[in-house]
Amino acid sequence: MRLRYADGTVRVEGPMETVEGSTETVADVGVSFDVDGGRFDALHYRTFRDSLRAANVEFDDDVLDPVAGPELSCSLSLRPYQSAALRRWRSDERGVVVLPTGAGKTYVGMAAVDAVGGPTLVVVPTLELVDQWRDELARFGVPVGEFTGRAKALEPITVTTYDSAHTHAGRLGNRFEFVLFDEVHHLAAEKYQEIAERMAAPARMGLTATYERDDERHTRLTRLLGGKVYEIQTDDLTGEYLSTYTVERITVELSPDERETYDEHAAVFRNYVAFSSVSLDGPDGYRKLVIRSGNDPRAWRAIRAKETSRKIAFNAESKLDELASLLRECRENGDRVVVFTRYNDLVHVVADRFLIPSITYKTPTDERRAILSGFKSGRYDAVVSSQVLDEGVDVPDANVGIILSGTGSEREYRQRLGRILRPSEKSARLYELVSADTGEVRTADRRRA
Repeated sequence: MRLRYADGTVRVEGPMETVEGSTETVADVGVSFDVDGGRFDALHYRTFRDSLRAANVEFDDDVLDPVAGPELSCSLSLRPYQSAALRRWRSDERGVVVLPTGAGKTYVGMAAVDAVGGPTLVVVPTLELVDQWRDELARFGVPVGEFTGRAKALEPITVTTYDSAHTHAGRLGNRFEFVLFDEVHHLAAEKYQEIAERMAAPARMGLTATYERDDERHTRLTRLLGGKVYEIQTDDLTGEYLSTYTVERITVELSPDERETYDEHAAVFRNYVAFSSVSLDGPDGYRKLVIRSGNDPRAWRAIRAKETSRKIAFNAESKLDELASLLRECRENGDRVVVFTRYNDLVHVVADRFLIPSITYKTPTDERRAILSGFKSGRYDAVVSSQVLDEGVDVPDANVGIILSGTGSEREYRQRLGRILRPSEKSARLYELVSADTGEVRTADRRRA
């Protein structure tokens, strides 16, 4: 019998015969997944291979065709919790490691590359992270490849994005012995889970600071990678490895005009929900309402009213007055500040009013790097951003975060807190500015629940 890799699947060719000459079936070797027409997802390659070995079946294994190169080795000094995470993962060489932002997930991943010692594919969500990982992986002393829209170079260690890995999973799926997914919560998305399904790599690891997803799809990671094998909380590391911190909510009032407009639009949404059969229960409730708005004009008006009232609460003028006071205080204390918003229009308002640099998804890579470099050097003492600094971008030396607006996502909240927790002589401070008597109060409660 022979095993071959074919475009994200493993093909089983020939009869299953044991060393003793008896004929076996798939059921006999104890696999629980479907082998349809002698083919199965490459995800199950290791399980099937090990089952054949245990059943004493003779076979030729032509599945993996690893990128040629030297054995990978890099000497790293790990913190105790990083070593514990690595030990847990190495027990099966599968699973997800959950560490707070700033706690050194990258080093755990690199130590895993060192432990496996073979060709490795690192999958990340953004080109910014491609560059950051390539810089860190240079410690191995071998060429680090990149397989993205801007380069197609396979090396013993190669970094790619989720988008490129999904597009080329059939081509990449048998070229590596180890696949490492950074910000692994992305892998649970409907499209991206196909990457893990089409990869034959026997060793696989996920890294994240925020394992759980609001849509519960993180449960898919158990099948794709092996589930959570290690987790440590932010508060377990503060003081020694992360900065101590405080969180303060500041409630502001809408102006009379803002209040009138807010109440008017909020009532439109409430009335529609009250007098229709729509339910907003569960993580998909609002999404279903959005879908319904495609052929229901009243639902469309309700959605528009909801969005208008939300923006009024998020962009309240009194928030900018409070921000001015906080920025003055921070500058007097020599603090380094990151201001977070949900929408880009408020980013530009803050940048123009307070003369601080801004970063959005439209900011060119070179400009973004220049801003963060200026922030690190002290040229800038504050920066304002929408959601692009929430994840995967190294924000140097910030010790104060100010949330002007955001979603109810716990993941977003943890990521924003993590931006300011890198070890510092100063205690970190996170401020949440919330408009009183609006839906934003519930949003803030939900993300901190």
